Amino acid sequence: MIAERIKFLREQNTMTQSGLAKKLGITRSSVNAWEMGISVPSTQYIVELAALFRVSTDYLLGVDSSTSIDLQGLTEQDIQLVYQIVEYLRMR
Repeated sequence: MIAERIKFLREQNTMTQSGLAKKLGITRSSVNAWEMGISVPSTQYIVELAALFRVSTDYLLGVDSSTSIDLQGLTEQDIQLVYQIVEYLRMR
């Protein structure tokens, strides 16, 4: 589960394995091993990945299938617009 989530989030952020590795201060082969399910990131890297991709550690670990959106820095009007878009998409 975590392997798929890391790869999905990395690709969603148009990041290469090398780019992610550089941000985390590790090798590309480590990222590749995580995505292949050969190894799993340590607790430290799970926390760093969650912060980098703005998701919860529970989401990364597959404990929680929901995602969250960081609305910090948005105006109240912007936040209301985000909620309206989400509701619109749910009704489709």
